[in-house]
Amino acid sequence: MGILEVKNLSLSINGSKILNGLSVSFQEGHIHAVVGPNGAGKTTLGYTIMGLEGYRDFTGDIIYKGKSIKNLSVYERARKNITLAWQEPARFEGLTVEDFIKSSAKNKSRETVTDVLEKVGMSPGEYINRAVDKGLSGGERKRIEFASILVMEPELVILDEPDSGIDVASLNNMFKAIKFLKSNGTTVILITHSLAVLKQAEDAFLLCHGDIIQSGSIDKVSVYFKGKCIPCDHKNLPE
Repeated sequence: MGILEVKNLSLSINGSKILNGLSVSFQEGHIHAVVGPNGAGKTTLGYTIMGLEGYRDFTGDIIYKGKSIKNLSVYERARKNITLAWQEPARFEGLTVEDFIKSSAKNKSRETVTDVLEKVGMSPGEYINRAVDKGLSGGERKRIEFASILVMEPELVILDEPDSGIDVASLNNMFKAIKFLKSNGTTVILITHSLAVLKQAEDAFLLCHGDIIQSGSIDKVSVYFKGKCIPCDHKNLPE
C-alpha cells in the first residue's frame, strides 16, 4: 500500500465526466509525475485529492496513510500535512514575501526565509521585503509559493505545472528544491505536460480521458512525448 491510494475515482463537472474510474497508488517518499494532454483530468485529480470546493462530489475513495480522507475538508487535509501548489499562484496585496513565507513556516526565523528563497533561486536581499502582489511576475510568485511550501515540511505535496512561468535560468533551482523535498521524506506528485519536469520523477502515470492508461518508469511513459499518443483502447486510436 502506498501513502496515497486513489480508488475507482469518478467525478463529473457540469455534466461532463472528468475522472473515469481512476485508480492509482503513490509511494511514500517518491517523486511521481502525472502527465497527459490538456483536458485529460490531471489538475482535476490534484484538486480532488486536496478536496477543493467543486471537486468533492465524487464516487470512489481517497486513502491516505491507510484511512479515507474522502469526507475531510481542505483544512483537515492540510492538517495532515497535505498541500498543493497552484499552477497560477495567488497574489496577496500588502503582504510581504517574508510574512507570506513565515505564515506557513514551522520555524519562523528570518534565516529560514532566507534559506528557502535561496533554494528557489531568489535573492533574499531583493525579495524579502517585496509585496506579494502584481509587482511580481507570475514566475516570481510561483517560486515564492514554492518557498512557502518548503518551510511547511509537508508529507505530501501536489505541484501543478511547477515549471509554468519559470525562466530557464531558474528552472534548475526549482528542480533542486523538489529533490530537497524528497530528501526530507516528502512524497511529491508533479502534474505536468513537460518532459523536463517528468524527468525529475522516479515513476510516472499517463492520464487520458480521466483514467490512467500507462504507468511505470520515466522511459516507459516518456514515449508519450514523442508522438503525443501511445497505443491504447480509446475509440479514436488511429489504425
